[in-house]
Amino acid sequence: MTLSVEIRHQLGTFRLDAGFTSEGGVTALFGRSGSGKTSLLRAIAGLVRPDEGRIVLDGDILVDTKRKIFVPKHKRRFGYVFQEARLFPHLSVSGNLTYGRWFAPRDAETASFEHVVDLLGIDALLDRRPANLSGGEKQRVAIGRALLSAPRLLLMDEPLAALDEERKAEILPYLERLRDETKIPIVYVSHAVHEVARLADRVVLLNDGRVEAIGAVSDVLSSPLLTAAVDRREAGSVLMGTIVAVDRPHRIATVRLNGRDLHVPNTDIDAGQAVRVHIPARDVMLATGKPEGLSALNILQGTIAKIASDGEGMITVEVDCGGDAVHARITALSGERLQLHPGKTVFAIIKTVALDTR
Repeated sequence: MTLSVEIRHQLGTFRLDAGFTSEGGVTALFGRSGSGKTSLLRAIAGLVRPDEGRIVLDGDILVDTKRKIFVPKHKRRFGYVFQEARLFPHLSVSGNLTYGRWFAPRDAETASFEHVVDLLGIDALLDRRPANLSGGEKQRVAIGRALLSAPRLLLMDEPLAALDEERKAEILPYLERLRDETKIPIVYVSHAVHEVARLADRVVLLNDGRVEAIGAVSDVLSSPLLTAAVDRREAGSVLMGTIVAVDRPHRIATVRLNGRDLHVPNTDIDAGQAVRVHIPARDVMLATGKPEGLSALNILQGTIAKIASDGEGMITVEVDCGGDAVHARITALSGERLQLHPGKTVFAIIKTVALDTR
């Protein structure tokens, strides 16, 4: 699957001038609120007719303003999942799911009702009405309804934004299963680093209506450009590794990176699996000597590669740990007291590691 997007559109005083190409998997449109993510997604869906531009999916021209081509939204065969589930209150979960099938072409290859129900873990909910569902349950049903329409592309507009942290943790594993088992290409809008780090294959970083960066999730979410497009507190490192050992009694997995090992708690995955780890910069401390007597599981020795100031009394220190870049966000005062500079040996004390199986 190849999706090519290039549009320019004026929305009041805001101008969207953005484009990207996706080759399948999960492509995240990522950035601050108001950066143009949802506007770009709505243009792909056909909910907005752009002033100028072109949108093509696998050679099928959906929009070409020069040639006056605009395929209506109902003919694009895209599934759309909004922030709110938007279920029909008078229908049961089963009825809402079945409704999605009305939009599937007769000759389309559709997932079976049973498979979708199993994939999203909603078998026990089929007879309930939306009023009797939690926010996470409603979103799973909304995703199921979209899947049963046999979409060529699934568009998801911050589907977890309206949920609390507990409900987000509940639904994320189902989104991972959706990504891994259905192989339906997904364009996923979010402003949450953790979601994107966990779900996306490719990231389109938007800022003020323009694309700041495009690339693999590990590259974009570790880039200095990230701090200009999101809350600096969200910045960090995304690293690729492999599980090399698992301590079952303590539920600790050892992740081999390029040159160092990380120990990740609260996981049940098996050795040999490729994984991606997200390390928030705010959860990394630095020491100039090897610390002892700490509860932290991960203390990585490395060399300072660069230091960037945000002009607000904070600095971001990039530490090269055997080929893996770990970022630490600390006060400028701490940097001065530790006499930090590029080339200096330091120890990165990592308090939090989020892990995603890949």
